[in-house]
Amino acid sequence: MIGLSVFNCREFSPHKTSKILKNESMKHKATIEDAKEYIGMWVTEDGKIRHELLSNNRYDEARGNRESAYQGDYWVTGNHIDYKDDTGFAADGEFIDGILYHAGMILYKEK
Repeated sequence: MIGLSVFNCREFSPHKTSKILKNESMKHKATIEDAKEYIGMWVTEDGKIRHELLSNNRYDEARGNRESAYQGDYWVTGNHIDYKDDTGFAADGEFIDGILYHAGMILYKEK
């Protein structure tokens, strides 16, 4: 599977995965309000990785010259973000003091 090494994937137990899937629609409703301050473009300092968090709970990640390298859904709970790309791969991150920490990367919001 492409991209397995680029995400900091967490193992999901079948019980936890089932719970996540059952609550997916509820998360979508809560996410827009929770994510308002996070919607927009997040970029690594060197500009090589770009995560665009869209208002429809979708994200579009570009890597180098490769636009839309990864796309999928995201959910925000407090300062925590969960990603699930369109292939089913999951990753997460944390927003701390206006900075997104994700999979060993540090991303800053473009103004």
